[in-house]
Amino acid sequence: MRIAAAAIAIAIGLLVLAGYFVPPLAGIQALLLNWAILLAGVAALMGIFNLVAVHSEKIRTRAPGSVYSAVLLISLALTFAVALILKPSHPAMQVLVSGVIVPVEAALMAIISVSLLVAAIHLLRKRVDVMSVVFLVTALLILAGSLSLPSGQIPVLGDTLRPWLTKVLSLGGARGILIGVALGSLTTGLRVLFGLDRPYGGK
Repeated sequence: MRIAAAAIAIAIGLLVLAGYFVPPLAGIQALLLNWAILLAGVAALMGIFNLVAVHSEKIRTRAPGSVYSAVLLISLALTFAVALILKPSHPAMQVLVSGVIVPVEAALMAIISVSLLVAAIHLLRKRVDVMSVVFLVTALLILAGSLSLPSGQIPVLGDTLRPWLTKVLSLGGARGILIGVALGSLTTGLRVLFGLDRPYGGK
């Protein structure tokens, strides 16, 4: 059974890869990719069902935090019902997204930035080294450069230093991470194609 699963996975992977180079195989490649998208959608749907089941159990047993579980399930049901009735392209859905979801995401990002700063301060209390100091100073400079004063942004920090930190250093680091992710994905895919890794075997 394991050999058959490995053979099927390798064959499908080679067909999808060959579809990029052999035009007659493009139709088979598109079909396989559509199947993969469908399976990913089913997996996401199963994840939602599992989320509902877990939080329903918390509400039934009145576990700590069950109030938040109830809010989550009610919000999920209301959003699903409104999306079914109005469709995602309806202006009311756009207002719901821009008036609720976007502000919540912005608030979460603000909490993350403050949490990172607090974590850096705790890190300095336990271990003082060059990288810890660099991280803390960079976070302070970016936060200070993002402040909006009545007279505008802080000179030098807001219009020169913060854009340089975010668009040069941070963007360069993000591109390096993306290149590393791409190389890791390529290596993992090749190992699966050659049968060295078998993540579909259950072990």
